[in-house]
Amino acid sequence: MMLAITSLSAFIRLVNTGVGCTPWPACYGQLGTHATGGQQPGASQAAVATARAAHRVIASSSLVVILALLALALRRRLRQQGRHAAALLVLALFLAGLGAGARSSLLPAVTLGNLLAGLGMLVLSVRLARLPDATDSGTGASPLARWAWVALALAFVQAAFGAMVSSTHAGLSCPTWGVCDLSQASWQALNPWLAPAAGTSASHAGGALMHLLHRAAGLALLGFLAFMAWRAMRLDKPWVAAACVALPALQILLGLGLVAQQLPLGGTWAHNLMAALLLALLAVLTTARR
Repeated sequence: MMLAITSLSAFIRLVNTGVGCTPWPACYGQLGTHATGGQQPGASQAAVATARAAHRVIASSSLVVILALLALALRRRLRQQGRHAAALLVLALFLAGLGAGARSSLLPAVTLGNLLAGLGMLVLSVRLARLPDATDSGTGASPLARWAWVALALAFVQAAFGAMVSSTHAGLSCPTWGVCDLSQASWQALNPWLAPAAGTSASHAGGALMHLLHRAAGLALLGFLAFMAWRAMRLDKPWVAAACVALPALQILLGLGLVAQQLPLGGTWAHNLMAALLLALLAVLTTARR
């Protein structure tokens, strides 16, 4: 359910930020000009309406499930599971309040809150599903678990930079790999409380710094996952090593495709989905046992 919620939210967010709009890319970043500029969104109104309805239904249903999980954990006195369920409830209520209070806000901080809280709920859900039963004596945590926490933190940092790239309409600021014009770059671009200006050029250089930070975080995460893959092989866990290599490799290929094809809606949405799957994998590894 959380994977569906984060995927639907990503689709709605990308359409709202103008990814894949018509005429592309002239319409990208032209905030508030739908009525006068003749631009069309990147997906049909029916598709967006369906996504919104499905998002509301699944989010409401997940709240019921979370309350049931919390009640069950309290009844059976499962402290660790109860803490995870309580954290899920807090994040769900935060997202509900954010959606009600900042529905039409253009602040990148709102996008950050939605994305990071949603991904946080996904991670908590995966960990809750993987926690050992109270009667399971277990064999202790795997050495991979502590490294997975570091990788998880790096993944959240990269996701945050990616959200800033999307919410500030900087998706085309670096049109090709290795080409980023930093002449107009400013640290002000990192301010999540600064709404992007309407009518911004699709390839505005001001977002290049954010792009480079997103890529740098991705390279740091890739290097760390390569180290984790090596450690997994040493611990005779080939499936872990394969996953630590395959998912980031797919993410890099998607990133290259986004640059080459000038930010297609489907590819950008898949990039978000792959990030969620990578976080889910790392969440699994934080619970790994010997």
